[in-house]
Amino acid sequence: MEKHARLNITLPQYLAKELADVSSEMNNKKSRIIAEALELYFDELDVRIAENRLDEIGDDESTVPANDVWKKLGL
Repeated sequence: MEKHARLNITLPQYLAKELADVSSEMNNKKSRIIAEALELYFDELDVRIAENRLDEIGDDESTVPANDVWKKLGL
């Protein structure tokens, strides 16, 4: 069973109302809606972080194309 952490958060009133409305409409707990929203948001942040790292690398010759790595690994 997955462990959960209890958090106390403060939201702007408009978000709290929208959360309550969605919770009621979807018949889902507010905590579950927040958890799902955070998972989606973190996925988006992962993409942004990866893009930032690629921008930092640029066209540096120290990078190795993925195909070369896969070929060397026999994949």
